[in-house]
Amino acid sequence: MDEGWRPKLVVLDIDGTLLQWIEGSGQTLEEISPAVREAVHRAMDAGAHVVLASGRSMHGMTRVIDLLGLHRGERLWGVASNGAVVFRYPPAEVVFEETFDASEAVREVLAEHPTALVAVEERGIGYRVTGEFPIGELSGEMTVTTVDELVGEPVSRVIIRDPSATPEDFVALGRRLGLHGTDYVVGWTAWMDLSPIGVSKASGLARVAADLGVGAHDALAIGDGRNDLEMLRWVARGVAMGQAIDEVRAVADDVTATVEQDGVAVELARWF
Repeated sequence: MDEGWRPKLVVLDIDGTLLQWIEGSGQTLEEISPAVREAVHRAMDAGAHVVLASGRSMHGMTRVIDLLGLHRGERLWGVASNGAVVFRYPPAEVVFEETFDASEAVREVLAEHPTALVAVEERGIGYRVTGEFPIGELSGEMTVTTVDELVGEPVSRVIIRDPSATPEDFVALGRRLGLHGTDYVVGWTAWMDLSPIGVSKASGLARVAADLGVGAHDALAIGDGRNDLEMLRWVARGVAMGQAIDEVRAVADDVTATVEQDGVAVELARWF
């Protein structure tokens, strides 16, 4: 980065970055600290574009945008479903969506984890699921159906969750199976997101940046999970949260404070 560089695009993950994890669960508190909110608004006041990029569905992201108070009379960009969906808000409008055939990959995973739960987003409503997910892990209404019905047509993302397994189990499973025809990312719990090949937060952000007239060289991104790896590599300055796993910290240009210590505010204060 050149001397005097300052980000024109600020990209923020949500869970574990803007929102604190609830200890011992795969859920986050739907609260943003005053320090983080003020820091984000300072960046906007300085003319930076602020974009949220998450593994969440679009409707799971809009309320966080509301919590931050980001919309000031203009429509914002968001990257949802780990890059498979790019949207504007408010009102919520899908601008781009990438879909794929997930049926083979899902069957491969279920062959080794037959009791795992499967979910596919039902936009604007909630999720179609094969069984009840742990409370608070999915937003919106849940409609129980069969695996065949869930993956019988192209989808933008599939969630596979096995409460009886560990994240390490799923990491090893993904490496072992290869999961041809899909990309995948494992979360903090035994949670696997399946997505189209080549789709990530970085690919979604590239579309947004092009529309905004900025590039990766103008961008700062902050995240904490495996689904942030491509994003942190893509931007000029990728920053890992203090509690991020070693795999994420290793690709980052720097490490900020933890989410409990308002790491986003600490990093943004360097620039705004």
